[in-house]
Amino acid sequence: MTHLRDRARTTVDALAHLVGGLGTALLALATLLRVLVVATACLVWVGLPAAPGTLRAVRAVADRERARLSRWGGPVPAPGPVPAELRVAVRDPFVRRELGWVALHAVAGLTGGLLGLSLPLYAVQDLTFPLWYRLLPPEAGAPGIVWWRIDGLGEALVVGLLGFGWLAATVAFVPALARLQARPGRWLLPPPPGFDLSLRVAELTATRAAALDAHAVELRRIERSLHDGTQNRLVAVNVLLGAARRAVRRDPDRADEILGQAQDAAEQALGELRTVVRGILPPVLDDRGLTGALAGLAGGCAVPCRLTVDVPVRCAVSVEATAYFVVAEALTNVVRHSGAGRVDVTVRRERDRLLVTVTDDGHGDADEAGGSGLTGIRRRVGAYDGRMTLTSPPGGPTRLEVELPCGS
Repeated sequence: MTHLRDRARTTVDALAHLVGGLGTALLALATLLRVLVVATACLVWVGLPAAPGTLRAVRAVADRERARLSRWGGPVPAPGPVPAELRVAVRDPFVRRELGWVALHAVAGLTGGLLGLSLPLYAVQDLTFPLWYRLLPPEAGAPGIVWWRIDGLGEALVVGLLGFGWLAATVAFVPALARLQARPGRWLLPPPPGFDLSLRVAELTATRAAALDAHAVELRRIERSLHDGTQNRLVAVNVLLGAARRAVRRDPDRADEILGQAQDAAEQALGELRTVVRGILPPVLDDRGLTGALAGLAGGCAVPCRLTVDVPVRCAVSVEATAYFVVAEALTNVVRHSGAGRVDVTVRRERDRLLVTVTDDGHGDADEAGGSGLTGIRRRVGAYDGRMTLTSPPGGPTRLEVELPCGS
């Protein structure tokens, strides 16, 4: 029974795959016809203005197929936008591979999809034929067998038995047809050999530069906090202690007052020093974990905040610290800039990724270049090889999504 359930699940999964592939095959066929028309028009220079738009249409259809294949197997990375200059676009290896894929998928994908969907339809048609054969005249024959006269239930049941053959063919061939339909995309839509490695090297180089920049910014922030705050307080304490030492014999009451001022300055210096330490790595993460630390942020937010945390196991310290600072900075932005009446914070772990989402119902139109701290969040997330997505249309809502790797 377990084997039968697995085969049935695999077949249904393959049918859904074929339906999706049939949709992209129809889009590929329409795009292929457009490519042929524009290419023919380009022979007399008439189609040159339409060529860039056609290549962008090819990229859009190919990206749909990449997304479909990524949902049904290993991820297929998508390239950036098509180069604006036609001469550069034609030489782009991605564009050339996508043009080949459009031609292949428009034919093979459409054929495989129609064939794969016809098998279960034939099976359902024949299996249910004994229920509705009386609706047809005997001379009409059986479905697909017009020369077979059906005079009674016996012949109809034989046709129903044929339906089991179609069902067996569905189970046997539909998964293979789904794999065959996906093969052109798996072959032509990924980056060319060696190209994905160069992209990853470029990405890691940019990430390393962002990490160094973030580290330098953090060091400058700590140095500025110590210099402008704690150091000045300690200098004041030193001056006050010197004044109290000189006044202790001449005017003990004045010396006691000065010592009180020195004690206040020392306490302020300690408070500012604790603030700097918490900015490096919040001790609350060690004491209460990520859930407790975020609960403290949500409880102290001036805007009503609803917090949802689904992280069953502890992540790496650096991941939790990054998530904490992302939520802290995002809530600060909500309070200062959004005009929101409510904010939702969701933190959950999916496999080896930690997902942080902050959504508010404010006026939206958040701008990273406006000094709202979003650039700092992106730099901190990028330094950890994560991803940040900001959606903030005018009128709201604003949605900040951060994805951090947390594999152990």
